[in-house]
Amino acid sequence: MSGGSATNLRKPRADAVRNRERVLEAAKAVFSAGGPDASLEAVARRAGVGIGTLYRHFPTREALFEAVYRREVEQLGELAEQLKREPQPVEALRRWLRSNVEFVATKKGMSAALALAAHGKSSELIAFSFERLTKAVGALLDRAVAAGEIRADVSAEDLLRALIGMCYLHDQPGWQASVIRLLDVFIDGLRVRPNAVRSD
Repeated sequence: MSGGSATNLRKPRADAVRNRERVLEAAKAVFSAGGPDASLEAVARRAGVGIGTLYRHFPTREALFEAVYRREVEQLGELAEQLKREPQPVEALRRWLRSNVEFVATKKGMSAALALAAHGKSSELIAFSFERLTKAVGALLDRAVAAGEIRADVSAEDLLRALIGMCYLHDQPGWQASVIRLLDVFIDGLRVRPNAVRSD
């Protein structure tokens, strides 16, 4: 009997799980916007929970940052798995890269709001995310190359570095739209065009 009660104690209650998810979703929105309003109080208000509930799940700003960050990376990994079933490999790759622009917006907002750039944990998270995201985009890239639609001399790391570079070179309001436009140009430039008109 005691084994069963221990299992019950370990499993979070459904409302606690829902609260945690609401807080993470709210934190993503608040931190993406950045600025002086990106406080834990603002996150709690947006999530519709008390500040005490937020602190029970995430005792520090850094703990919330890490949870949002890891959740975003996991969701991008899951999206890549779903997109592997899409019939058009190039469009699957494009959709995944576009979703990363939103992730970078959240990350930029969190870094600015929480001033975490100097924290050792931040570099550990970046290494974690780069590894996971490289694996995710690599699977989509391999499909597009195998289909003969994307040139074979580009790597998953190349794609991620290009995307990150585009995102971090833009800081003005509305930068995401500029990056998505450039991303489309970039992907179109990687396409294999076997029927291109020859100049001779």
